[in-house]
Amino acid sequence: MADSIIIIPTYNEKENIERIIRKIFSLEKTFHLLVIDDNSPDGTAEIVKGLITEFPNRLYLESRKGKLGLGTAYIYGFEWALKREYAYIFEMDADFSHNPEDLTKLYEACAHDGYDLAIGSRYINGVNVINWPMGRVLMSYYASAYVRFITRMKVRDTTAGFKCYKRKVLEAINLDRIKFTGYAFQIEMKYITWKLGFKIKEISIIFTDRTHGTSKMTKGIFKEAIWGVIELRMRGLFGSVQKYAGSIF
Repeated sequence: MADSIIIIPTYNEKENIERIIRKIFSLEKTFHLLVIDDNSPDGTAEIVKGLITEFPNRLYLESRKGKLGLGTAYIYGFEWALKREYAYIFEMDADFSHNPEDLTKLYEACAHDGYDLAIGSRYINGVNVINWPMGRVLMSYYASAYVRFITRMKVRDTTAGFKCYKRKVLEAINLDRIKFTGYAFQIEMKYITWKLGFKIKEISIIFTDRTHGTSKMTKGIFKEAIWGVIELRMRGLFGSVQKYAGSIF
């Protein structure tokens, strides 16, 4: 059995899903892949089902009944992976904004360099974003600066969604207490990981905006991130982050 599982949440990704699956399985390192589909009306899940027979015991599909949010999809995937004894658990988008070739860099940071969470970072070496309008680049960059200012967390790309966790990190967090569902989920998970004392490494990547399909960003998701950061900081000030700790703490 492979030691690594990649979790990809999907909603209407029929243009990308087969290409991303085949690319991941073409890599030299063996990864398993779990697709969590929120009842995509475009047939994304059916495409995955058709590929499972081609990639048995490597490709898995979990279908949910509706669009329940990014955070809940990842938590579902984390719990699924922990039950199956994977040592390294990845987050990744389906739309090729994250280059599958960079998966090995994240794996090496956790498996060989002693880090507990590896983050594919757009901002650790300047601004490495392709195909975004300048307004969105500035919004994302300064949003991360805002998160660092409020939380004091030493992470440059606080909203990054390309990550590798060591198993022990997710075991240490009480996932039932994770509150946020959109991009604030990404901030919340990094903040708790940092507050619990785990070692975090940012790996420079080039982020390329999708060329197929549509973005899932909404104003509600953005507002959740802005106000959620203040709530996270207040929890940290008053020690309530420890409530997120699992049984090993």
